[in-house]
Amino acid sequence: MRYYLGADLGATKTHTLIVDETGRALGFGESGPANHESVGYDGMFQSMYSGMEQALRAAGVTKEDITGAGFGVAGYDWPSEMEATASVIDQLGLSAPYTFVNDAVLGLVAGSEEGWGVVVVSGTGSNCRGWDREHKREGRVTGHGVLMGEGAGGTELMHRCMQILGYSWTKRLPKTALADAIVAYVGAKDLEDLMRGYTTNEYKVGADAARLIFQVAEAGDEIARDLICWAGTELGEMANAVIRQLEFENLAFDIVMTGSMFEGGAKLVEPMRETIHQLAPHARLVRLRVPPVIGAAILGMEASGWGVTSEIRRTMNESVSVLKTTSVR
Repeated sequence: MRYYLGADLGATKTHTLIVDETGRALGFGESGPANHESVGYDGMFQSMYSGMEQALRAAGVTKEDITGAGFGVAGYDWPSEMEATASVIDQLGLSAPYTFVNDAVLGLVAGSEEGWGVVVVSGTGSNCRGWDREHKREGRVTGHGVLMGEGAGGTELMHRCMQILGYSWTKRLPKTALADAIVAYVGAKDLEDLMRGYTTNEYKVGADAARLIFQVAEAGDEIARDLICWAGTELGEMANAVIRQLEFENLAFDIVMTGSMFEGGAKLVEPMRETIHQLAPHARLVRLRVPPVIGAAILGMEASGWGVTSEIRRTMNESVSVLKTTSVR
């Protein structure tokens, strides 16, 4: 029996999975953050190693039994980081072949029917990547949010929201119920106090507040609705950039949506869909419904030359959720 390891090295946590050659999930581990930009490469290794040890123990196998491994690495954004990332993975002492990608790609591999297409991430931040059928050509955005004018995750949405509240305060825009919602959220006295405290860094308004925009929009506020429409359009434009890079305009392919912002539903998704379909009318928008670490395990299989069939995918999807739930109790 062959065994494969997959690891999703995230900015807030790391998930590690062991599966066998049929796709049956055998062991799961959860450890700390592994983005080298926040915890350094030493912290990345500690989270990787802890997650691997947990998953191996749960599966009842050793690292010598691993036939192939796949890693999705948060913070792995540029080829210049390849050597450093590989050196950390090498410290795990695996004898099996492995591959690693930016962690956004895991959602694409796990969520698309055939493991190729485009993935759009909209959670705390945002990202967009794409792969062709053969996994030879990759399309991407920078993944650096406000700095590079890319949106929109919760961070970018709130950045834009606070600009709009500034416009409202200066009367460039009409009043909006968003003002009352954010004033209450930070504990400000009024909109002017919110502007003062926000611009002096006394009041912090981060991605967690994005849910308030959806609540205010649901209550009928037009400016909040327009703000969500802006976010959906921005996500669509990110996808279109990747579609152009990969020349997918006339193809039928999956666009996998992953991240908490998509829980906002049609108000966000429909503007995104409309924007994409103007360029790629045959694109299919699908929501990621399985843990991204499945994508890492699939990459581990591919790294060793093991063919991943639809049956293997189905077995993995069905078995991993139960295993993950029982492992973290």
